[in-house]
Amino acid sequence: MRFKGTFNFVHSSKYFFIFSIAITIIGVAVLGIFGLNYGVDFSSGTNVDITIKKQVEKAEVDKLLDKYEMSKAPHVTMGSERINIRFNEVLTDKMEKQLKDDFGKLSPGSSFEVNTVDVEIAKELQRNAIWAVLLSSIGIIIYVSIRFEWRFAISAVIALLHDAFMVISVFSIFRLEVNLPFIIAILTIIGYSINDTIVIFDRIRENLRFAKVRNWNDLAHLVNDSVYQTLTRSINTVLTVLVAAVCLFVFGSESIRMFSLAIIIGLAFGAYSSIFIASPLWAVLKNKEKKTSNTVKKPQQA
Repeated sequence: MRFKGTFNFVHSSKYFFIFSIAITIIGVAVLGIFGLNYGVDFSSGTNVDITIKKQVEKAEVDKLLDKYEMSKAPHVTMGSERINIRFNEVLTDKMEKQLKDDFGKLSPGSSFEVNTVDVEIAKELQRNAIWAVLLSSIGIIIYVSIRFEWRFAISAVIALLHDAFMVISVFSIFRLEVNLPFIIAILTIIGYSINDTIVIFDRIRENLRFAKVRNWNDLAHLVNDSVYQTLTRSINTVLTVLVAAVCLFVFGSESIRMFSLAIIIGLAFGAYSSIFIASPLWAVLKNKEKKTSNTVKKPQQA
């Protein structure tokens, strides 16, 4: 089934461009002022996951942690069977043993998983995460340029960076924790988004072979038809993955909750950018192509 609609994605693209630019500006401002709420993976410290055998109240945990002298209060996340405590400083062996003894009195038989990251490892993880995103973007540019053309590559990468930055902005605005699973989520979103974008681009290239593009309206019509021809596939794909991601977020453990939330946000923006950003942006770039014999020009407004 193919959608047959009258909505003009290309002619309405300026509104989507303005919306995305506005969100980007807000995101840059928030990031500049507040930065990201880094987890232990990127900021150093000790992360303690406790599987409890007896129900414990948060007030009891807070009271227990008050006697530990820290520059910042530990961040506590309570679950029905699991408690996560994130210390912004590295616990000494003595403090770690004391914590286990104290918690053993609150909930006898509890099991502990302690992960410690020092400053140097945290900085290295930050650098590796940035390199991972940059290298994946470069690889996508090379792949799409070879398979299609450079205009498709530029449009695709701008859309991918848009998706990644939207997720980062949301996490910064709402002070959600950024850790290694978050980076994995960003790379997953990039992979999903480029797949969705390539499907639309492939249809545009196929239609372009048989279309007679003489002016801007012909080019816009070609892109709109291509988007509508792949719209059913795009909607079905995003809904299928979205249902799975929501189930992970609702029923999954605390350790993958932020990962699931990042995937949900990224899926929504990925579907949005493939349809409303990447495809119209390619049309804008294509329209500016200068040829001596066959130039596509946007008609002048009266």
